[in-house]
This record gives sequence, structure tokens and C-alpha cells, in this order.
Amino acid sequence: MDRSSKNRLTPHMLPHFAGDILFDRIARAVCRAGCLPRKELYEAWEVARRVHRRFRGGRVVDLAAGHGLLAQVLLILDRDISAAVAVDLRIPESAARLAAEVASDWPAAAARFQILQQDLNEVDLSPSDLVVSAHACGALTDLVLRRAVAARCRVAVLPCCHDLLTCDDGSLKGWLDGPLAIDVTRAAWLRSQGYRVYTQTIPGDITPKNRLLIGEPI
Repeated sequence: MDRSSKNRLTPHMLPHFAGDILFDRIARAVCRAGCLPRKELYEAWEVARRVHRRFRGGRVVDLAAGHGLLAQVLLILDRDISAAVAVDLRIPESAARLAAEVASDWPAAAARFQILQQDLNEVDLSPSDLVVSAHACGALTDLVLRRAVAARCRVAVLPCCHDLLTCDDGSLKGWLDGPLAIDVTRAAWLRSQGYRVYTQTIPGDITPKNRLLIGEPI
């Protein structure tokens, strides 16, 4: 199966996820909802697994969240998460359908989940929060990092659509390709703000934009 496919998962794909493992159960909920590209399922799963290994508990705030699947997977993985909110300036209408399908299998997690259509700059954050964002386009990733640092939150971002005109490349384009220079500069900036930085990747067959930047205040 092509894990990078942008085709929507639909009920027709249910036989491909017939196992009892947790990933297959989540995938079946996504298939029933019929609104997410296949690659977004795998991205959310791979990011959530890596974040879960590093951080536990608190409130999850998923910024530029789209359908909010990343926040919901983290809720399923970690019962100690007190709540999760998925925030975007424009929430897709089908996000509610996805949340309902997840709730049918994990009602306790769903009771702690909220979708919020709001400007990312207006979201209240506290130091106990865990801020996450998967593929916030261009400078949106930098906004997510700035908001997290301002509140001294733990943070994890999977950047994409690097804007070579507006994003800071640290004057490293002579050595590194543009997107990599931008992400290296982000990691260095996060470290300069008093954060312990962890750099990881998710599998490249899901997306070539697979660099995961994780930070926690020291």
C-alpha cells in the first residue's frame, strides 16, 4: 500500500486494516469517516508515537490542526492527557464526522477532545501544555514554535511547504538545501530559547517532508 497517497480513505479500504492492533482500529475509524487522505493517517500516527515516547500528560494543543487527528491519536495513546484541543482558523466540516467515528470506539478519549475554530494567536497556552502541529505550512510552523516558546510549553512540529522567501534559513543555503537550512535554523533557535531539542524523522515513504522537531524547556 502506498502510504504517501493523497487519496481519501473510505469504507472500501476497511479490509486493508482488519487486524486487532491499535493502528488498524484507528485506521478503520478514519475509513468510516471517509474524509482524510491516506498519508495524513500515517503522518498523525508516526508523529504521535514519537511524541508519546518523549512526553506524557498535560493538555495537548494541536495548532493548524485540520481535522485534529494528531490530537485524537495522542489522546488514545496516553490516558494521562487531561484534554486535547484541535485549533485551526478554518476547521473542515468533515472534522466533526471524523471525531464522531473516533468517539464510537474511544468514548473516554472523545470526552476530553474539543475542536476550536480560532486564530492561532488567540489560543491561551500554559506551561503544562503540549503543543503539536503536523505540516503547518511555511511560516505557520514558526508561529507555532513562537507561541509554544512564549508559554514555555513542550512542542513538536513536522514542518512542510518551507517558504524560502519569508522563513529564516540562517544564511546556510550555501551549504544546505533551502528547506533543510530553515529546519536547522529552527532547531538552533529553539535551543537558543532554553529548550532541549530532539531531532527525529518519520518514514520517508510517507512524506519527504519528514523532519520532526521536538523541544522541551530546560
